[in-house]
Amino acid sequence: MELQREIYQKLKDWKNSSNGKTALLIEGARRVGKTTIVKKFAEENYKSYILLDFNVVSNKLKNSFQNNLGNLDLLYQDISLEKNTELFPRHTLIIFDEIQAFPRAREAIKYLVQDGRYDLIETGSLISIKENVSTITIPSEEEKIKMYPLNFEEFMLAKNEKILLSHIKDCFEKKIKLDRFYHNKAMRIFYEYLLVGGMPQSVTEYLENNLSFYKSDKAKRDILSLYEDDIKKSRQKYSSKVEAIFSHIPSNLSTHEKKLKLNTFDQNGKFSNYDESLYWLGDSMICNLCYKTNDPNVGLSLTLNDKEVKCYLGDTGLLFSQAFNENQIKTDNLYNAIISGKLSINKGMLLENYVAQALTSMSKKLFFYTHYSNEKHRNDIEIDFLISNEVKTNLKIIPIEVKSSTNYTTTSLDKFKEKFKNRVYYSIIIHPKEFSIDHENKTIKIPPYMVPFIDSNYFDE
Repeated sequence: MELQREIYQKLKDWKNSSNGKTALLIEGARRVGKTTIVKKFAEENYKSYILLDFNVVSNKLKNSFQNNLGNLDLLYQDISLEKNTELFPRHTLIIFDEIQAFPRAREAIKYLVQDGRYDLIETGSLISIKENVSTITIPSEEEKIKMYPLNFEEFMLAKNEKILLSHIKDCFEKKIKLDRFYHNKAMRIFYEYLLVGGMPQSVTEYLENNLSFYKSDKAKRDILSLYEDDIKKSRQKYSSKVEAIFSHIPSNLSTHEKKLKLNTFDQNGKFSNYDESLYWLGDSMICNLCYKTNDPNVGLSLTLNDKEVKCYLGDTGLLFSQAFNENQIKTDNLYNAIISGKLSINKGMLLENYVAQALTSMSKKLFFYTHYSNEKHRNDIEIDFLISNEVKTNLKIIPIEVKSSTNYTTTSLDKFKEKFKNRVYYSIIIHPKEFSIDHENKTIKIPPYMVPFIDSNYFDE
């Protein structure tokens, strides 16, 4: 089935604005659908296109990139012959797929863009990993965008729920709640998304096989295996540490604080020895890293504490499959029991991972805050996420609390707002109940299906 992806419009915007003066680099984790969407874009917007998968291109073509940058006529001739496709100046798109497999081709972008005959798109995973760029000069002629798994909006479109999605957005903008019937329906779809996730293969297997969670799970486990293989191929000096962090993501997120705890797999572990491993997971886009800020202000990065970090998986559906043994999911029974509420799981872990995934796809960096009370010998303030209102003339921060239960307290949030009252713009509580708003305290309480519509300037409208 064909999935609608929001990034498609970004590709069209790039084509219309670039006019061959920049190449486009699309970076994303493995299997998020980069090649599929670029091929669709090429077919619908160009007279011809060529896709060069650098995992399988001939050595002759690789040599041409090495030897013919001074004579691009020869290079383009070799590209045309390699794929038996005619090139049309200004009407052909050349796709450099899996560009990380041949960094020399990425370095050649500078000369190809200056030549200007054809549009160029690069795609790949692990593009930002140090070992894949250490030997080349990164071209300044690149525009970069990141591609993520399907977000909840895209998932709803895949389920043909465009009308309900539009209604949810309309209610959010009007600051009103959905009717209970539609709230329950939206929550049901959300829990499907929470378990299926947004990896295109998982979504397709689920929808094309009569909503089979089992088929979806098999697709997700194949992807997890690919990630594990990529980790094993990383530099030997830190591959074992990357593997240890990755394999312990579910156990760390299942704790109350959800922070990465090295002592779960390394009794003598120091964060200074795991820096490169964490960067690898973040740069690969397999994981979304959330760092503590010691002094929450608009410059959240300025007080970042790199010794306290939460490591979320890039796709929540993958997290669910990683958390359960494959033998536990022989049929759809486990998934259906969770969806119907007959089986309790750590929804807090999944819901918080979902929010991290959603905020990341909205290009927001992830930060959290805790305050330790010496008197109580424990944290007396814990804020799951902090974002900025992004208003240059009146910069403020927005604390976000994630609640998986309908019964909860706001003690931490109240203390945070009192402690930093001059810095807080408004606050968000994400919970399973309907939308509500407290204008006096500038707090909105939203169900998780409204997270994609979070607006930094919500109270200015």
